[in-house]
Amino acid sequence: MRLLDAQNGKFIMAKTLILIPSRMSANRLPGKPLLKINNLSMISHVFKKAEEAKIGEVVVATEDIEILEDVEKNGGRAILTGSTHKTGTDRIFEAYEKLNIKDIDFILNLQGDEPNIDKNDIINLNNFMINSSSEIGTLAAEIKTDKMLSDQNVVKVITESKLEKNNFPKALNFTRDSFSKNNQNIYHHIGTLSEKQNRLEQLRALDNNLKISVALANFSPIGVDTKEDYLAIKKIMEYKS
Repeated sequence: MRLLDAQNGKFIMAKTLILIPSRMSANRLPGKPLLKINNLSMISHVFKKAEEAKIGEVVVATEDIEILEDVEKNGGRAILTGSTHKTGTDRIFEAYEKLNIKDIDFILNLQGDEPNIDKNDIINLNNFMINSSSEIGTLAAEIKTDKMLSDQNVVKVITESKLEKNNFPKALNFTRDSFSKNNQNIYHHIGTLSEKQNRLEQLRALDNNLKISVALANFSPIGVDTKEDYLAIKKIMEYKS
């Protein structure tokens, strides 16, 4: 993809860096990045999906040597970060500074616990970011069931207009509250991180008046937070193979 340089009127290539935060000490499922699906760790599945998108260099940011070694063993690249980060965004920032890669236009923060993420959704989000003036972009999918609407473990995003394939509307709020089908423009937010107060890191951006735009994903990938989630995604991915 190309960006227009306003100073000289020439097109330049946009440069995207994909960073994947990952750590072993998840509260509900410790060690989940190295759980195997088709004999490949979950974190390496995510890395390979990111590489398949072919939109930029991919690096895993981790505090754990075991994750770094696994990623490198499977042909990927990883970098060690500190162990005191409260959020994935903080880890991403440290990794970006350490990598010291020049001329980055966009950083795509990809979650390491969604091994069935659709590479086309990654490509689509990157394209929207390049072609819009949005400061932050994220993905969301249609909510198909009443159970998801009422589940407080499912993070929802409320958008200013209906989310469609060809638009990139502004996010008005992120919440874990329960809703009914009567509520409008509520979608399943993909790739959430947890934070202390509201357990929603995206709210920090909104509180600082940063615009977050939302692209429609093809489907909701399974985020692995529990053993049950892992067994479910393992069954789906191994069946498909």
